[in-house]
This record gives sequence, structure tokens and C-alpha cells, in this order.
Amino acid sequence: MKNYRITVNGVEYEVQVEEIGAEEMTQTAAPARKAAAPAAPAKKAPAKAAGAEGNVKVTSPMPGKIVAIKANVGDTVKKGDVVVVLEAMKMENEIGATEDGVIASVNVANGDMVESGAVLFTLNN
Repeated sequence: MKNYRITVNGVEYEVQVEEIGAEEMTQTAAPARKAAAPAAPAKKAPAKAAGAEGNVKVTSPMPGKIVAIKANVGDTVKKGDVVVVLEAMKMENEIGATEDGVIASVNVANGDMVESGAVLFTLNN
């Protein structure tokens, strides 16, 4: 098996591919075999109303995958409260509020891949 990471329409997927020989391929090509069901569509980032950005932007310190969102728009947070959990290099990194405020926007969704410097969420202080 080989593992690959592919991106389709901006959504990243991790897949496993197994190489089979010609003999094995003719044995498994029977018409009774059904195609696998399509994967469930990935969740898109939440839509934001124009002007919904807060005055404090919190960015990703490194590239990684969003594995949890711990706060919602409108929630009041204190400096250091965890808002987003980012997985990078097989470690979970808690990204917290940089100051006291109210969450103005959450710019990511669970499963999103982000680059270093991407805005994860914004606050109004």
C-alpha cells in the first residue's frame, strides 16, 4: 500500500492505493463487483458576512490540519483560552486567544488544511 495526499477543489484527502498484478486484475474485474460509495462531501469553511472580521487577527503559527474548533462566533474569551486545535507533525497545538475579547469570525472548519500565517479566527476587543 502507498499513501497519497490529493487535493480536489481545494479539499485535501488522504488515500491509500494498492498495486495489483495483471492476473489479480482479471480475477477482480467480475461484473458483480460494485463501485465504492462516494465519500461524504467535506465541510466547507463557515460563511462570513461582509465586515464580520474582528480587529484582532489570530494566525496559524505553522502549516497543519484543523482538528477541533472550541469556540463559536459571539463567544467571549479570555487571553489564552483555546479557540482552535491545529495538528502539525503528529502533534496537537492549541491556538488560543491572544487577548480578551469576543470571537468575531472563525475562518476555518474541522479538517481544513492551513498554511503558516493563515487567519484562523478574529476577535473584537
